[in-house]
Amino acid sequence: MAEIRPNRVKRKLAAGESAVAIGGLVTADLIEQFGPSDADAVWIEGEHGAIDFLEISDQTRACDMWGKTSIVRVNSHDYGLIYRTLDRGAQGIVAPHVSTKAQAEAIVRAAKFAPVGMRGMYTSRQGIGVPNYHAVANDESLIVVLIEEIQAVENLDEILEVDNIDCFFVAPSDLAQTMGHIGDLNNPKVKSTIEGAIKKIADAGRTPGALANEEQVELYGEYGARFFLTSIDPWVNRGISDFVTKMNRA
Repeated sequence: MAEIRPNRVKRKLAAGESAVAIGGLVTADLIEQFGPSDADAVWIEGEHGAIDFLEISDQTRACDMWGKTSIVRVNSHDYGLIYRTLDRGAQGIVAPHVSTKAQAEAIVRAAKFAPVGMRGMYTSRQGIGVPNYHAVANDESLIVVLIEEIQAVENLDEILEVDNIDCFFVAPSDLAQTMGHIGDLNNPKVKSTIEGAIKKIADAGRTPGALANEEQVELYGEYGARFFLTSIDPWVNRGISDFVTKMNRA
């Protein structure tokens, strides 16, 4: 009898451990190349990327091959979009611009089967051959909501009351924009707002998430963040630049 595929990130976060997702405009082939890495998950970019539902199927399948959690950032709170993304094999969704308790509750309804929510009844690829899929799927599906507007920070206490959300992810760029500091992530007010939001999430006993590079990850970890997204792009660009520099010296 087949069993539902375990969600690596969800289980690590539930155990009080930290987890990391690698992101960027990845493809299924790139995900396979990253398979041997220690990353826990791949952040599949459905909000700003060009992927369609067929590519979601291929990219999540590549994640499955290596035991990585497939997490798709969708581009809206649309009920059908959320559950269709999960139907295509995603193990988790990231919902953007969650600024009210009502929005957070609606996302849970779309992403979870009854009795928790009202996700449309269908057997995702994650459920093929799993006879009790609809009974156990809620336990392995991951929900991340993005706290990326100053309104969300102002409403954070209420948003944190919503159950069945695995991570409240503080997204810096849009947050800075809504504070009137577009592109200025080093603004003291922006930095203190990010710090305060992460600490509030952790103090409430919920899981904070953060976008981090190598210089920020330890600091955000000290604030309480346990789920991290890091982009592959700086590493690739730095590696190419280092190679070209060494080539020109040869």
